[in-house]
Amino acid sequence: MQLDYIEKVNEYGDNLVRLYDFDHQQAIAFLDLLKKSLITDKVQLDLSEHEFIVARNCNLILRLSDEDMGITRPGRKKFFCDLTTETYLKMIALLEPFCERDTTAHQYLYDIDSQTDFLFSPAGTW
Repeated sequence: MQLDYIEKVNEYGDNLVRLYDFDHQQAIAFLDLLKKSLITDKVQLDLSEHEFIVARNCNLILRLSDEDMGITRPGRKKFFCDLTTETYLKMIALLEPFCERDTTAHQYLYDIDSQTDFLFSPAGTW
């Protein structure tokens, strides 16, 4: 599984952080990690700390928040995703089909009006 950041993916200047290049087993590992860290333990999840995720040109840290902010960029390569528990639960539901079998589908992991979207895509496409 790879993680990267792509600037200005459309005419509106939107950006994209994507998790891609994975099979359903890695999707299961990511889903389990998300559930354990954010839902059960209620601690932030630094994706660069996990061996099966290769951070190419950015690092993403998922954090619980009282408000859905989406992905922000406080540094050149450092990104935070701040969402409520309810939104992370919705994200988990969106991830479940990727855990059942290998697919070439893609899914945006939240629907928030922000400059940077979060894409989950085995093939890396959108």
